[in-house]
Amino acid sequence: MEENTIIQAVLLALEQHSDKISSKMQEMEQRLHDKMQAMEQRLRGEMHEMEQRLRGEMHEMEQQLRSEIHAVETRLEAKIDSLREEMQQMNRQLNERSDRLEEELADTQTSVEVLTTKVLHHDRKLRQLAKQA
Repeated sequence: MEENTIIQAVLLALEQHSDKISSKMQEMEQRLHDKMQAMEQRLRGEMHEMEQRLRGEMHEMEQQLRSEIHAVETRLEAKIDSLREEMQQMNRQLNERSDRLEEELADTQTSVEVLTTKVLHHDRKLRQLAKQA
């Protein structure tokens, strides 16, 4: 019987030790679980913070690009307006020159007609004088 009591005492001690180990393992598992949750929360927080920073930087870059595009558009519009004005000025000058040339041509044609009339008139006079002589 003593042997039985010793075995029962050993079994009880082993069972208690097993319960302690099991309890410690559950405690460690819970601590590990808590640490993992805390780490997950921290990582989520950091990821959210990084996402917000990235969104902010992207928005800032977008605004900067929009501003640069607007500046380029403004410069291009000014250049186009300048070229348009230059072309209009050149067109006015060409029209003025064309008008002057048309006037000169008309004057030349009038002079040619007058001279032709005089030549014909002189030619008739010369013929008349030649007939009279």
